[in-house]
Amino acid sequence: MTASMPTAGDDLAVLVVESNVVRVDDCVPMIRKRFPGMRVLYAKDVASLEDQIAEADVIIAAQSDVPVQLFDKARRLRWFQNTSAGVDRLVPIRDRLCDVIITNARGVVSETIADFVMGGITALHWDFPRLIREQSRKEWNQQGFVATLSERTLGVIGLGAIGTAIASRGKSVGMTVVGSKRDVSQPVPGVDKLFPPEDLVGLLQLSDFVVLAVPHNPETTKLIGREQLQQMRRSAFLVNIARGGIVVESELIHALKTGVIAGALLDVFEREPLPSDSPLWTMHNVMITPHASGNAEGYLNHVFEIFADNMQRFLTKKPMRNLVDLRRGY
Repeated sequence: MTASMPTAGDDLAVLVVESNVVRVDDCVPMIRKRFPGMRVLYAKDVASLEDQIAEADVIIAAQSDVPVQLFDKARRLRWFQNTSAGVDRLVPIRDRLCDVIITNARGVVSETIADFVMGGITALHWDFPRLIREQSRKEWNQQGFVATLSERTLGVIGLGAIGTAIASRGKSVGMTVVGSKRDVSQPVPGVDKLFPPEDLVGLLQLSDFVVLAVPHNPETTKLIGREQLQQMRRSAFLVNIARGGIVVESELIHALKTGVIAGALLDVFEREPLPSDSPLWTMHNVMITPHASGNAEGYLNHVFEIFADNMQRFLTKKPMRNLVDLRRGY
């Protein structure tokens, strides 16, 4: 990967890789319309990706749709536009990609995920899972008294674009909001108290709802295990919209079974799809969603605007948006 930076006059080749959010049939015409004359390749499966990746100067794809071994064939690759925010699958091969610009879709789904999290928190707070079960049995059981959310504390672990949006939603309903991030020297709007990563226990002990919004990297792998779960309040709920590998799933299952914590909303898992024999499926204090929190309407259009803006910057050698540092993992 030692080719010189292409300019507008070069035969620049952009490779679009099919995914569940970037459909080749939609994305390729958008690129050709915005950048007439640009060479646009596309791959709808791994075989066609393998055939064409060596010709690509730029790839627009979801990180999960490009097998890591294929990057060895990407001899011309100068820029990889990831169509999601997470780059955890690229971190292990960061040495191979040291000369490649990596950008992501940070910010595209922040507001959507914040809506999802607040909807889930409300459902957990009011025990909607029990109410729905009783509805299915045609049972009329009066609900006990419930405190307002403004009397509860929201803890957000990871205050990037998504975590900050979640914190803002919590503050908008009057919740006390605490958060954890690497740099606590500057205040974060909507966050009442900041905790550094080394004082995660302090956040866990204060929070009624703990939301995981950190990137998945070596530092955050298995961040929440038995010790951390035991520091949470017995009445507290865990919400994971980050990555499954951040939680030790077996320890979480044990904590949910034994009442160490009250319940959980889980959108991501160690294995996806979640295996049918997982105990999580049938636990009454767990809400499961199929990695759906980031399914924002108009997703492709938002990603394409980031890509198009970055393409102009790339061609003119200007600083690019949403740059990723694979050494940090975000």
